[in-house]
Parts: sequence; C-alpha cells; structure tokens
Amino acid sequence: MREPQNKAFPIKSTLNCGGNLLDLSEPKVMAILNVTPDSFFDGGQYSNINAVLRQVEKHISEGAAIIDIGAVSTRPGSETVSISEELNRLIPAIDAICRTFPEVIISADTYRGKVAKKASESGATMINDISGGTLDQDMFKTIAELQLPYVMMHIQGTPQTMQINPSYHDLLTEVFDFFKTRVHELQSMGAKDIIIDLGFGFGKTLDDNFELLKNMQKFQVLGCPLLAGLSRKSMINKVLGTKAKEALNGTTALNMLALQNGANLLRVHDVKEAMECIQIASKI
Repeated sequence: MREPQNKAFPIKSTLNCGGNLLDLSEPKVMAILNVTPDSFFDGGQYSNINAVLRQVEKHISEGAAIIDIGAVSTRPGSETVSISEELNRLIPAIDAICRTFPEVIISADTYRGKVAKKASESGATMINDISGGTLDQDMFKTIAELQLPYVMMHIQGTPQTMQINPSYHDLLTEVFDFFKTRVHELQSMGAKDIIIDLGFGFGKTLDDNFELLKNMQKFQVLGCPLLAGLSRKSMINKVLGTKAKEALNGTTALNMLALQNGANLLRVHDVKEAMECIQIASKI
C-alpha cells in the first residue's frame, strides 16, 4: 500500500444517532441481531418478536451500545430477498424494540436505500451497509437526506459472488482507494458521520483478511471511526479447524487485535466477551 499523502485527520469521536450522541472516545460494542432464517450463525433463532426482545434485553444488559438488526443474510452464496420481504422482517422488529427499549441505538443492516429510509421512519438511527453504497445507487442520496451515521463496508462483488476466487493486484491500496473515493463522495453530499468497515470475509481470501487486520491503523488517515466485524467468521475457523459455534475464543483473540490496531467499534454476536476485551485493552 502506498503511503497516503494527506495528513491524518482526527478520528471523529462522537456520532449523532438521531439526536443521541454516541461517544467513541472509548470503543463500543455493536450487537448483531439477525431476523433471518439463513444467517451463517444465528439464522432462525429470532423469528418472532418475543425472541427478538429477549435477545435485545440480553445484549443491553451485557453492555451493547448499538443493536444492529439484519433482515437479509449476506453470507457467501446467500439468496437475494425482495424488498417487501426484507421490510416485513425488519420493520416489526425495529418497532417492537423502540417501544420496549426506547433508549437503545438501533442500526438497520441493509444495502437498500428504500429499506434504510423505512427503517429510519420506524426508529433506526444508524445504517449499516455491507456494500458501501455499491449495490444501490440511491443509498448515498438516502443517507445524505437522513443525516444518520453510516457504516460503509468494503466488498468485492456481491454476497452471491464475493468468495468465488477474490483477487487483488494490491489489496491495501485498492481497499484504501475505495474508501478514499467513497467517503469523499458521500461527504460532498452532506453526510457527516461515516464509519469504515474493512469487510472481513466479504470478497477476501484468508490471507487478505489477516493482512487487512494487521494494517487497520493505516485507514485512520481517512478520519473515520473503524468498525471490526470479525465475530465467528470463517477466517477464524479456517485457522483453528473450528465451526462458527466453536469460534468464540478465536473471535475474542481477533477482537483484541482489532482494538490494538485502532478499532472503535466491535460488531459481535457475543457482547459480554467483547466488553471484556475492551476493558482489558483499556488497561494496556
């Protein structure tokens, strides 16, 4: 990766989540909640509202600052879902969480601008887009209008194609240039709170994932908070010979490395263990 020519901007330390300021001077945890039948780890577990609310209560009690709700699986090879089906899964969950836990910050995990807008109207105050705006040309316009924090993730290809022989001429430079271009474009449209997610497992080989993790700090020059989404992913299982169910210890190891390399947010299935990582990292 060629060294950036620009002087680093200070990392933005607060996010304005619909009037609720999230302080990132210390790392925070984003808890995963998939209301899908086919997500790689917890698909089908939260298919009714009571199960959703029980899990949200658990996440909050363990220290989660954000609940990230996804209604479409984006695991490798996953099938696409219609907008209406995504909304039918997502909106009732957001409505119920807002009524029961009005203080919690809700992130809608979607790559569709129309879904992002509907989620915002129901109470979501953050959008998490696995495509960085590449799968829906209206997403950036929607984010600029909503003025909500936006997680911009890097992906090569689509969820259906991303792990079919992903390749890069210069991994770090290409990923960096993607963010440099996309962040500038979105900021020029008026968006203020952008979070960068390097997209571990989304169009990357095993070696690519660890190269990005090792070099996370180089992306701080963009002045955006960094989110690490490593929880129970195949990059752990391929090294340890485990399955997703057995990957908590590996997740903890990678989360600690991410914190040491500049992560401001950890996106996880297991909140308690991630909070313990943050507590220990703060002492180092």
